[in-house]
Amino acid sequence: MKRLLAAGALICCVIFAGAANAALVRVGNLVLTADGGFKPSTLPRSTYTPINFDGEANLRAVDGSVPPPLQQLVLDFDRDGRLSTGGLPICQPTSLEEATTAEARSRCPGAIVGTGHASVAIGGGGGGQAIVVSAPLTFFNGPRLAGKPTVIMHARIAVPAVQNFVISIPIEKRPGRYRYRATVDVPAIAGGQGSLTHLDASIGKRYRSGGKERSYVSARCGDGIFSTHGRFTFANGTIIDGSIEKACTVR
Repeated sequence: MKRLLAAGALICCVIFAGAANAALVRVGNLVLTADGGFKPSTLPRSTYTPINFDGEANLRAVDGSVPPPLQQLVLDFDRDGRLSTGGLPICQPTSLEEATTAEARSRCPGAIVGTGHASVAIGGGGGGQAIVVSAPLTFFNGPRLAGKPTVIMHARIAVPAVQNFVISIPIEKRPGRYRYRATVDVPAIAGGQGSLTHLDASIGKRYRSGGKERSYVSARCGDGIFSTHGRFTFANGTIIDGSIEKACTVR
């Protein structure tokens, strides 16, 4: 683990390897735990096979206060993973803006590529007790943005007031160790008084297009390791940056 202070932000880099290990980082009063994985973990070496990808992150303050709001999450996915959207239905963000979870899922059922949950801590300032609100997440295949595929993340909270979140997440293809980058810009929650404390997601969809069976996410076991890299940027200037490595077995 490496720590440095740059441009007013504390950056902490950590790598954990092994199927049973999760990343745990403490930076000052902030603790982040994160983990991820994929099934099946036994994969061909050179050809791609359908997988489901799961990820989870938890944030807390050591002193029990509300953590600083997360402003941006950048996720990089291993070069041995592959994304396929050809022939997959598209959900327009405008159709989700005022929708409940059930309404959103009924409006774009064929475009759903994943689900999950989020928890938010709201308030707690001035000695008051923070409230924790949880909401289902739904991920939809979205329209291309500047030629890039997108995922639309939908969530809705009703406390302290109804607030809908419809976030377009561009997916950028990149050279090098990581093939894809997804950038999530997190909007203000509850007028800036809310802070994300938990996020989990399961991504994967099999579908048929052009007479062929397809998978939204596929992978191979090229080098025995599947790596996911994350960069969390918080409103107080804290940045936590690191990766989780999971082993795969060649079939």
